[in-house]
Amino acid sequence: MRLHPGETEAGGWRVEELSTVVEELRRAAPGVSGRPLIVAIDGRGGAGKSVLARRLRAIVPSSEVVHTDDIAWNQAYFDWAGLMAEHVLRPLHRGGEVAFRPPAWVAHDRPGAVQVPAGLEVVWVEGTGIVREALLRWIDASIWVQGDLDEQERRLVARDGDSAAQREHVAAWLTEELPHMLREQPWHKATVTIAGTTGLRHDPDTEVVVAAGHRPERA
Repeated sequence: MRLHPGETEAGGWRVEELSTVVEELRRAAPGVSGRPLIVAIDGRGGAGKSVLARRLRAIVPSSEVVHTDDIAWNQAYFDWAGLMAEHVLRPLHRGGEVAFRPPAWVAHDRPGAVQVPAGLEVVWVEGTGIVREALLRWIDASIWVQGDLDEQERRLVARDGDSAAQREHVAAWLTEELPHMLREQPWHKATVTIAGTTGLRHDPDTEVVVAAGHRPERA
């Protein structure tokens, strides 16, 4: 598996029911009451975070997905932790709803808002950079999605194209992503590590491939 320098390759991969993974995430925060369980899903671009979040949303009907890309839109690649904490995670911790129009949405006349209703069982917050020290107090459990960089880059090209502008965007992104990941090392903080790319046969509708478990100090 090709990884960026500094990232630790997980091992002991096994096929697991997605429902079993959900229960492991719940067990990571047994004291949550009166508000949703907040689960962060982190991984590099093209790892499969959004697909995994959709699958988790389907298996837990009383849940919703928040995308960090919506908070970061026209804001910054990674400098959005304060907005996420104050306007999304804090209201969820209070058991309230979220109805947030990020400043860049207002400035650029983007319609709508980041919305999460109250009364949910789980909120899945997915995006590169969500598992970071500044946000751990707000996160009950977390997932690191690890995959082979060659496959992830292929997915990104298939999704976003390979124009000169897109290559420039990727280069600018990596300039910030690489030092951020080396500093935060979310793969060490995660409650569960899931394979975004794998050769193990499994049912993609009901199963995932997970690494041998570890218990970080805080995730």
